[in-house]
Amino acid sequence: MAAVCLLLLLLPLISAQTYHWGPCPSPPVQPGFNLQQYLGRWYEIERLPASFERGKCIEANYAVRSDGTIQVLNSGFHKDKVRTAEGTAIVLDPREAAKLGVGFSYFAPYGTYWVLTTDYTSMSVVYSCTDVLRLFHIDYAWILGRSRFLPQETVRHAKELLVKEGIDIFRMKATDQTGCKDN
Repeated sequence: MAAVCLLLLLLPLISAQTYHWGPCPSPPVQPGFNLQQYLGRWYEIERLPASFERGKCIEANYAVRSDGTIQVLNSGFHKDKVRTAEGTAIVLDPREAAKLGVGFSYFAPYGTYWVLTTDYTSMSVVYSCTDVLRLFHIDYAWILGRSRFLPQETVRHAKELLVKEGIDIFRMKATDQTGCKDN
């Protein structure tokens, strides 16, 4: 009964997400991930739907804080103004540095942020998954670029990687990066 109640409470959030039955998949991540090279500004090129993301000109900035954690500063333009969200990322296991935990609230556990592939200078593919009682999972995926626009062949390659790892990209959509200024 508790699982049914939880499911009913989550339905409004789930409708704006990409969800599937069963536990989260575990795709391989970037081997030898170098966090220092990954830091800096990334622009969102495409993403799976996420209830916490709306608008255009979406970008993320990553920087190391004095305490060793990573500042995550997401921004985008929505309803005629720049909206920002600041969070914290940590490397969960130094042996798999491409598997980060990201949180935007002190009261919520870290969510997964797995860098599946990156060349550090032009593109990155990131995957995240939230497992709900191992009954179903909610997928998030992003194709990021160091510039606001990537060549179509690069985007196609990123999508092929996600599909190869069993991640459903049917609902993936392009982020509007036209007419943007740095946030």
